[in-house]
Amino acid sequence: MTQVVLGENEGIESALRRFKREVSKAGIFQDMRKNRHFETPLEKEKRKAIARHKQRRQQRSHFK
Repeated sequence: MTQVVLGENEGIESALRRFKREVSKAGIFQDMRKNRHFETPLEKEKRKAIARHKQRRQQRSHFK
């Protein structure tokens, strides 16, 4: 669980920015989007295959 403790002279805006950054690092939004709708096994495999393909393409571009 992500927590942000306000500093003594810290404004709410900066604390909110820190909170958003921590939530982003923890991957909470990605999990939320992933679990929003039921995904059939076929859809899941298709999504993973696309991710593997993207990852391979990205790795190849680093070697050039």
